[in-house]
Amino acid sequence: MYVTVAYQVASTINIKESKNHLRWQMLFQDSDELYYKISENAFVYLFQYGMVSFFNLEKHAIDEALQKIRPFCNNYFSEKLSESAEVVVEQGTLKVQFDKIVLPRMDQEMVRLVMLNTSQSVALDRYSEITEELLNETNKHTSYLEEYGKLDISGNKLKRFIGKALNIKNKISENLYIFDSPDITWENEQLNKLNQDLKYSFDLTDRYRLIHDRIEIIKENLELFKDIMDHKESSRLEWIIIILIVIEVIDMFIAKLFNVF
Repeated sequence: MYVTVAYQVASTINIKESKNHLRWQMLFQDSDELYYKISENAFVYLFQYGMVSFFNLEKHAIDEALQKIRPFCNNYFSEKLSESAEVVVEQGTLKVQFDKIVLPRMDQEMVRLVMLNTSQSVALDRYSEITEELLNETNKHTSYLEEYGKLDISGNKLKRFIGKALNIKNKISENLYIFDSPDITWENEQLNKLNQDLKYSFDLTDRYRLIHDRIEIIKENLELFKDIMDHKESSRLEWIIIILIVIEVIDMFIAKLFNVF
């Protein structure tokens, strides 16, 4: 039996610098990912969005690998989200079960798909926590609006909140390709089946949609807050203009009175 474990180790990992300095055997690379073989049947998979996945490594070997990767991490996490999956090799059997993944042979591309989907699952956990916090914060403002008929947030804080929500939405869109199949699955039916079964087992699609729906709810609420803020600011400007006009009229009236007398 083998074990795949994925960690969210940082906000981002510098893929270019990692490629230049890590001396493991490169199996796959692009601008967002690096897939290495570091010993017989042992692999490491790095993702730009701060994920690292390990296959068939002992705890001490994982710790050593993380120390090598750490210099290329932005905002390294002391407490890491993680998820693991057991992998068994049985000749001629390809099956994804609740408690284990059965591969027909030790194949580096099959292992890569297991590591990829495990990493995506951990990333979804992290984004789920972030969006839940944002939604809870949004709900506090809507509750205050319901009770008092006004917002309890300033214009500057609202803009920063909107920026935070948009940044998270962009990161999710850039980093999580739940609905995209890797190139290696396009012409290989067995790899494609494994990829689809892994997505189903990890419930990636439904979890992604839940996060996306939360973001849309937050976005709609923030747009409403912005409209209310804009209306409030517009009303303030209208009153300022009215007051200035009244002052001008009074000034003209006083000036005419002085001219008369």
